[in-house]
Amino acid sequence: MRAAVAYDAGAPLVVESLPLPDIGPRDVLVRLAASGICHTDLNVINGLSALPLPLVPGHEGCGVVEEVGPEVRRVKPGDRVLTSVTPACGACWWCVNEMSNHCELNSVVMSTPRFRLPDGRSAPALCGCGAFAEAMVVHEASVVPVTTDLPDEELALLGCGVTTGLGAALNTARVAPGSSVAVIGCGGVGQSVIQGARIAGAATIIAIDPAAGRRDASLTLGATHTVDPAATNPVEEVRALTSGRGADYSFEVVGRPELIVQAFDMARVEGTVTLVGMPAKDTTFTLPAVGAVFSGKRLAGSVVGGAQILRDVPRFVHLAESGELDLGSLVSKRITLDEINDGIALLERAEGVRTVIV
Repeated sequence: MRAAVAYDAGAPLVVESLPLPDIGPRDVLVRLAASGICHTDLNVINGLSALPLPLVPGHEGCGVVEEVGPEVRRVKPGDRVLTSVTPACGACWWCVNEMSNHCELNSVVMSTPRFRLPDGRSAPALCGCGAFAEAMVVHEASVVPVTTDLPDEELALLGCGVTTGLGAALNTARVAPGSSVAVIGCGGVGQSVIQGARIAGAATIIAIDPAAGRRDASLTLGATHTVDPAATNPVEEVRALTSGRGADYSFEVVGRPELIVQAFDMARVEGTVTLVGMPAKDTTFTLPAVGAVFSGKRLAGSVVGGAQILRDVPRFVHLAESGELDLGSLVSKRITLDEINDGIALLERAEGVRTVIV
């Protein structure tokens, strides 16, 4: 099999032939059909995460099961599956208490060395997946069987970006009908937050992004207004669009400390601020203590959109099949595995919404 390996922070990925990973008792071999390129991949590739290199990035994929270990019960060869950014074993305390996005298998899955490199070293797979490859071996807790006619390139996005954004609006923030929503960052995840807010019935949805193409795309997916933060003060603009109060719900979908503060500032008194973007390691943000207390604002982190994958993936597939969720408009470019570094460059330049390897 061929895979794209991240050897050094900030360096181009190396596409090379690697042996198929060994299949353990609870492992599943998936032949990949499509894989999205997520901003989390970019953080890892550029050395901004705590994960050590080398590793094989990619965690947003779909494909067909080719082989399973003897103890696997969730899927069988021939099943079409979606890989998840977080596992869900279904049996630990977190899974039983409807917090499978914090499944206790997470650290085990993340740290398992999957790939044998030509220099003799072993390398893990990002999020236990390693979807920048022709095939991958993952723990069965990291796959969800799906039955749908959705195209591979669209289905793959439910592995992380769409589920994270949609879930942030529907699960974490629980956007209410008729409310106002502000979204900072309108890449693949941000556009999915916008769609989640629209599906929830929000009346005012404000998309904030310096990239004109992303602002324009947001209008087709549910945004009612757009703001260019490079041309105006986004906090003042949001307040002007919400009768001076601020947004009922604000979302930060970039992962930058100064934007987290902006999201807090643009939320109204007693509003909800949801943090979705993946920050670089060791970054911090500061809020005025008195303002944080007496504003009554609620600040919530959103891990994979609070998604319970065994419950939410079928639900989101149905939304896409019914036309309520637009996955096709999120796919801005299709590339081959050999063009992976071009796809990463597009993400760094904030061009398009989602690039997918097919």
